[in-house]
Amino acid sequence: MTLDPHTCYRALRARDARFDGRFFVAVSSTRIYCRPVCTVKPPRRENCRFYPSAAAAESAGYRPCLRCRPELAPGNASVDATRRVAQAAASLIEDRALDADGLEAVAARLGITDRHLRRAFGAEFGVSPVEFAQTQRLLLAKRLLTDTALPVTEVAFASGFGSLRRFNALFRERYRLQPTQLRRRMRAQAAAGADALQFELAFRPPYDWAALATFLGARAIAGVEAVEDGAYRRTARVELDGKEHRGWVEAALSPKKPALRIAVSASLARVLPPALSRVKALMDLSCNPVEIAQALGGLGARHPGMRVPGAFDGFEVAVRAILGQQISVAGARTLAGRFAEAFGDPLETPFESLRTLFPTAGRVAEVSEQRIGRIGLPAARARTILALARAVAHGELVLLPNADIEATLERLRALPGIGEWTAQYIAMRALAWPDAFPHTDYGVMKALKLTDPKRVLAAAERWRPWRAYAVMHLWQSLAKGDTK
Repeated sequence: MTLDPHTCYRALRARDARFDGRFFVAVSSTRIYCRPVCTVKPPRRENCRFYPSAAAAESAGYRPCLRCRPELAPGNASVDATRRVAQAAASLIEDRALDADGLEAVAARLGITDRHLRRAFGAEFGVSPVEFAQTQRLLLAKRLLTDTALPVTEVAFASGFGSLRRFNALFRERYRLQPTQLRRRMRAQAAAGADALQFELAFRPPYDWAALATFLGARAIAGVEAVEDGAYRRTARVELDGKEHRGWVEAALSPKKPALRIAVSASLARVLPPALSRVKALMDLSCNPVEIAQALGGLGARHPGMRVPGAFDGFEVAVRAILGQQISVAGARTLAGRFAEAFGDPLETPFESLRTLFPTAGRVAEVSEQRIGRIGLPAARARTILALARAVAHGELVLLPNADIEATLERLRALPGIGEWTAQYIAMRALAWPDAFPHTDYGVMKALKLTDPKRVLAAAERWRPWRAYAVMHLWQSLAKGDTK
């Protein structure tokens, strides 16, 4: 990101973890430099100096903060070039990566040693990665015992415990209760049916659910997604421990609380943490709307609480972006439906509108260019999808919110047929990068009444570091919003 002082100070006040490691703030009154997520009271604006790296701050005479420990910042701006340390590791652990692959594999995925991971994690959270994972399992178990009718044995395994005995022992040790003492069979759960587990995921209000649902509904892939009865629904596949779990999820606005009501098919009970993590990303529940509104000013006034839709499946969104190149939303939706029907897998659900699982990158990578082209695509675009699928399937491209932004954008642009618009759109949704900005987008230029992409970029500088939210407001401002 550009180190504009005004932009950086906005991110600092928000303590948005998505900017951790992107820059460092040095305080002239204390001669200390910190990460933008430091928990100390934000310093006065006139006392702040911003640097692209910890090394730059130190060369200017500042010493590192002992509380936030700049050496542990994720990304390529940290002292020791460590990437995605504590916060990224926590995200992976919540997705059950520790259960599936072990600590060494998680550390390797972040490009560090397991020893450094333990040290960084302890500094950030005060516990080891294993202890953190254990607490996450217990908290999920507590929620399942309280809010669902799942048998205790199923609760134990769904929460990530390898045995019922271990689960019972740890639960008694931590909570001084038997798991069955928390069992509360709710009538609402029975009414929802035995095939659904229900949760509430909180958000910071305001939350423009109507705008989000409209955006997702206009782009819903036939058979895979649907917005109906006031809810967003989709099919879902989640892989864990080499096994694929298939089912469906539903999200709707809670009528009484600042939360989304989430229903998950019982078939996904064993993979609830990663499934819920994907829902959080899709619905942009990490957003701090008050800080963003201050940055956007008048642009965001008409639709407070606007969110940037993320991705349940990064590969799916990337394919959808390629299919949408230079055509209308309706045209892209038609092609996406054909693509899912041709290469996806059938799935039985309680909903007539959901019948197909979007194909995996591995499945698409095995398909010929000619077969992809039969859905009505030009040969060049079919080659782009095939190149994307192979890069994702081979692990050369990671389309997840904790991926390295600059490195991923570089890899995307290197693929044939992927230009700046497509790369920025993928960063905006699949990577959940809040400052992504597809400046060549027709809708953005139309809303700004500009035709020169350079002038569009210049006009958007005032919205950093949340330009992705500005994009959503610009699209919303159009009467018909013909964007991809």
